[in-house]
Amino acid sequence: MAAAVAHPPNVADSVQQVVRKKLGGFVGCESGLGKSTLINTLFNTSLYAKKNVPRPEHERPQTVAIESITADIEENGVRLRLTVVDTPGYGDFINNEEGWKPILDNIEARFDAYLEQENRVNRAKMVDNRVHACLYFIEPTGHSLKPVDIEFMRRLHTRVNLIPVIAKADTLTDDEVVQFKARILSDLAHHRIEIYQAPQYELEDEETIAENEEIVRKIPFAVVGSDTVVSTSDGRPARGRAYPWGTIEVDNEDHCDFVKLRQMLIRTHMEELREHTNHALYEKYREEKLLAMGVAQDHSVFKEVNPAAKMAEERALHEAKLSKMEAEMKMVFQQKVNEKEAKLKQSEEELYARHREMKEALEKQRLELEEKKRRIEQGRPLTPEKHQQQQTKKKGFLRT
Repeated sequence: MAAAVAHPPNVADSVQQVVRKKLGGFVGCESGLGKSTLINTLFNTSLYAKKNVPRPEHERPQTVAIESITADIEENGVRLRLTVVDTPGYGDFINNEEGWKPILDNIEARFDAYLEQENRVNRAKMVDNRVHACLYFIEPTGHSLKPVDIEFMRRLHTRVNLIPVIAKADTLTDDEVVQFKARILSDLAHHRIEIYQAPQYELEDEETIAENEEIVRKIPFAVVGSDTVVSTSDGRPARGRAYPWGTIEVDNEDHCDFVKLRQMLIRTHMEELREHTNHALYEKYREEKLLAMGVAQDHSVFKEVNPAAKMAEERALHEAKLSKMEAEMKMVFQQKVNEKEAKLKQSEEELYARHREMKEALEKQRLELEEKKRRIEQGRPLTPEKHQQQQTKKKGFLRT
């Protein structure tokens, strides 16, 4: 098993302004899975020397050892300080019940060292020796994860960015690789083991999004390691392994996932690995450590602000404020609409009542006119009642 430790970039003092970065991580697996060869192939350097075959009387170490190897590698003007923390002896014993413990202790010791530097008065020269990636090599059985694999990843997934790797994938057919990857992911999901997932950004271009999605689809990476140059079937020199049935090219994406693994570690996701370690894994450990010491932490004070996260938070608050204002405006608008509808309804009722009164008055007037018309046609007086009253008064006068 192996891991890498990353450090902040420093500008070089040369005229070419070569960028220096430091990356560190664990590399872990049982013996014989091609870890040393793959690391040498991955970083194109001889981190591990050729191993001599031990004599039969040679004894294995009785405990899991921790070894650190540091080397400088350069690619396209970028100089990388690589620290590989190797764990020879892991998984090689009959009883591997607590084989993960020395590795976990080493990772947490590096967290403690960084925490101690943060608590100093002068923090200008802080050295980041934390583990930022863990390549866990899985034996190419083609079946499922072994209990030792599950226990290791279950213990360490909250402390380090786990990147599962199927070692010596050339021993499996293409169909077996696909099925084995599906079983591994199923086992990880069943045991709730979180492996490193590259973050997705909203403003990324389509090419970058497609590239990241392709890398994610390759996890766990099925890789083949070889620092030997062989001749391919068409006569080209390439790093790979020659077999009686053909040649496996390490840098050919049709043969294995080595190119995608290297691309993720060195080119596309190096900073994301470091940021996830710093902002998620280390912060969680730091909080647990301080709470265990009885130190209550106020997250609003001396909090390191991630600009992207801050912008996302401000945007979310702004959108929430706009949504609230929109809801209030809709409510006010609806209230005014209801009031206007009520007024219109009242005016409509008043107009209807007035219309009814006018209609009744007109109908009464029409009836009176028809009555007068009838009287005229019949030769009768228009006001018979008044005429009778006048005749009554006259007759009374004569009698008097």
